[in-house]
Amino acid sequence: MSQFGTHSPPPLRHPVPTHPAYIPEPPSTPASPQGYQRFSSSPAPGQNQGPQHTQAYPTHVPAYTTPFQHAQPPMAYQPGGMGGHPMQAQGQQQQQQQQQQQQQGPQGPQMHVPDYTAWGLDGATAQLGMQLGQSAVAAGQEYVQRNFGTMIPSNNIKYYFNVSNSYVIKKIQLLLFPWMHKSYFRRPRGTQGEWLPPREDLNSPDLYIPVMAIFTYILLSTLHSGIIARFSPLVLGESASRATAVVLCDFAFVKLGCYILNIPGSSQMVDLIAYGGYKFVGIIFTLTAGFLGLKGLLWTLVFLYAFAANAFFLLRSLRAVILPDASSAPTHGTVTQAQRRRRIVFLFIEAMMQILYMGWLVRI
Repeated sequence: MSQFGTHSPPPLRHPVPTHPAYIPEPPSTPASPQGYQRFSSSPAPGQNQGPQHTQAYPTHVPAYTTPFQHAQPPMAYQPGGMGGHPMQAQGQQQQQQQQQQQQQGPQGPQMHVPDYTAWGLDGATAQLGMQLGQSAVAAGQEYVQRNFGTMIPSNNIKYYFNVSNSYVIKKIQLLLFPWMHKSYFRRPRGTQGEWLPPREDLNSPDLYIPVMAIFTYILLSTLHSGIIARFSPLVLGESASRATAVVLCDFAFVKLGCYILNIPGSSQMVDLIAYGGYKFVGIIFTLTAGFLGLKGLLWTLVFLYAFAANAFFLLRSLRAVILPDASSAPTHGTVTQAQRRRRIVFLFIEAMMQILYMGWLVRI
């Protein structure tokens, strides 16, 4: 034998588990509807000693606790599972049934409120936040209605889109051939100072034709840029900005003139914008002539015709606002001869300025 003797190591032995005599059951927590159950191999004192198990596994594992844990249906106790206490499970089920009956009350089940405690908020804080949000929204609506409701009557905006197919066709004919129309005065509805909608009165201003004409102008400008190989996404923005600037400038000029000349009972903001937007019908007519191949003198004649038609339409339409007839004089006050001359000059300047607006818009 060698100097160092060979000895085999002692065999490994598993430790024998020891269990305490009794483990008290903790109370159920609100986070888990089924309660926390501890399984032990030693029964409580006073109970029959059953067969000892070296390891016990629960038959039900509580689901992941979410803020909406109350929406998950409780799991029924399975008596065939290993370990556990049937009496305790039955007691918990009875307690849950009593809680549900208390929540339902005599009027049946009620809608559950989300559990905000999972995000660190209690019920009072959540209700306070809801009330503050509702108050902020109400204050914003009141501010918009108070400051912009008088300028743009949002409640009556549908009135300007109350049109029909026959109205649109006749209105476009009126814009292109305005001298064939006789009376441009609007017809009132009853004696309350209201006007008939565009569907029933051809002389009533609308927003459908101006809005559609502006979008058509933007598309035609983009198409023209593509034909001459100069298309760019910026063309859409430039065309829209140009059209918006022209409409706003025209409206500001008319509104300022009515204020300086002290014209009471002038039309609303939407009426003046509608009158200023009708010029895009003549612009589309001029651009279409250019697409058809008209150039030089012929194209210039088409442009001058469109300008003359729009100017004549404005002279006749705005005359009812700036120079009312004698039948409505008591409501608008007495107009002296000097005031009448100034208003006629202002109306003529407004009609002549259309050639500047339309000339800038057709140069695409």
